[in-house]
Amino acid sequence: MNQLRGLGGCATPIRLDGHRTEHAVNTTTGEIGPVLHHLNSADLPAGNLLVRCNNRRTTRCPSCAEIYRRDTYQLITAGLRGGKGTPERVATHPRVFATFTAPSFGRVHNRPTTQNGTTLRCRCGSKHAKDAPELGSPLNPETYDYETAVLWNAHASKIWARFSIYLRREVAKRAGLSQRDFKEFARVSFAKVAEYQARGAIHFHAVIRLDGPDGGDTPPPAWATTDLLADAIQAAATAAEAPGPVVDGRAHTFAFGTQLDIRPIRSADLDGGTELTERAVAAYIAKYATKGAETATGTLDRPIRFLAELGRKSVPEHARRLIRTAWTLGARKDLAELRLRAWAHMLGFRGHFSTKTRRYSTTLGALRTARAEWRRLQAAIAHSDQNPVPANPDSDDTTLVLAHWAFAGTGLTRSEEWLAASLTDTTGLEGAAA
Repeated sequence: MNQLRGLGGCATPIRLDGHRTEHAVNTTTGEIGPVLHHLNSADLPAGNLLVRCNNRRTTRCPSCAEIYRRDTYQLITAGLRGGKGTPERVATHPRVFATFTAPSFGRVHNRPTTQNGTTLRCRCGSKHAKDAPELGSPLNPETYDYETAVLWNAHASKIWARFSIYLRREVAKRAGLSQRDFKEFARVSFAKVAEYQARGAIHFHAVIRLDGPDGGDTPPPAWATTDLLADAIQAAATAAEAPGPVVDGRAHTFAFGTQLDIRPIRSADLDGGTELTERAVAAYIAKYATKGAETATGTLDRPIRFLAELGRKSVPEHARRLIRTAWTLGARKDLAELRLRAWAHMLGFRGHFSTKTRRYSTTLGALRTARAEWRRLQAAIAHSDQNPVPANPDSDDTTLVLAHWAFAGTGLTRSEEWLAASLTDTTGLEGAAA
C-alpha cells in the first residue's frame, strides 16, 4: 500500500530488483559501523522496488507528466522573476517571448480568425470548428510535400542551433562589438520548448533574455534593450539556415517560416490589457512541455518496429502518410544519421522538447533533487515522531549507502492496478511546485 501511494498515481512504474544498505561511518576514524537500515526488493509486498516512470507525455502517464509540467513552469518562472538560485534582478533584464514556425509544405485546412475573434472561412470554403478533425490536413494530399515536411522536422534542432549562433552575432553587431568582445559585455540566455502544429510540423516557443557577461548574476549593459533584442531575433531568424540532404537529385535547405511572433514580456503585476505577463508565458510553455506529436496530430506516442504495425493503429491519414514517408526515407543509407525509422512516430523530429542555456535558470535535475530531499525530510520526520531518539550534537558519524538495483520490468499487476485505483492520495505531487 505504501509503495503504491508513494508512486502518486504513476501509470507505468519501473520495477527494480536489488538492495540498499545504510551504515554509520565515523568521519574521524573512517570506521564503518553497524547497519542502520537495509532494504531488499524481495522483502517488499510487490516483490520489487517500484519507482515512478517520470515520462513527460500526458498520453503515457498523466501523473508524471503533471510533475514535469510543474517543474517546467518553475524553471521558466525562475528565469523570468528569479528564485530557485536565480537572482531576482533577471526580472529587469530585456526579455521577449518568441514563436518560430515551419515554412509551408502545401495548403492545409485552417481556421483563420479576425482580431475580434470572428471565424473566417477556410480555403476549402467551410468554417471549421475548433476541434474539426480535418484541421492541419492538406487540401490536396497528392501535392503536399511530405518529404520536405519530414526532413524539416529532422533538421529543426539544427536550424535552432544556427539561429542561436546568429542571434549573438546580430546582438553584437547592433552594439558595435565584435563577436569576440561581445561575451565580455553581455550574454544571451534562453529556454525553449518544441510544439507540433496540427499539420505535424515542429515549431518553437522561447523565452529569450539579455544578461550581463555572467548571466543573470550581472546586469546587462545600458545598450541592451528589448527593442534591440527583438530586432536581432528577427534578423537572426531570417538568416538562419541548415543545409539538408540531396534526395533523388533534389537539394534541400531548411529555414524557419516567415511567421515569426516576437512579444516583449512585462512584469507579473501588469495583468490587464494586452501585456504579456511572466505567469502567462511560463504557463504556456509548461503546457506544451508535456505534449508530443500524438496530441496535435493523432500520431503514435511510441516507436514502431515494423511499418505493418500502422495497419492496426487508429491514426489519421495525414499522420499516417508522414510516418510512411519517414519510414521510406529512413531506408536510405545517405540519410542513416537522421534515424528516421526510429523517429517515424515523431514524424522525423528527434530533438529535445525542452532545452535551455546553462545560465537561464535552475535545471529540472535540481528541481527533482530538491523534491527528493523534501520527501526524505518528511519521511525522516515521520520516522522520528514514531521512534524518538535523542540527538547527539557531538557525534562524528555520517552515513554510507551501498546499493545495487537492476531493471526488472515496468507496469503494475492487475491486483496492484486495482489497489492503486482505490487510492486517492496525491503524495507524488507534493513538493512539485516547492
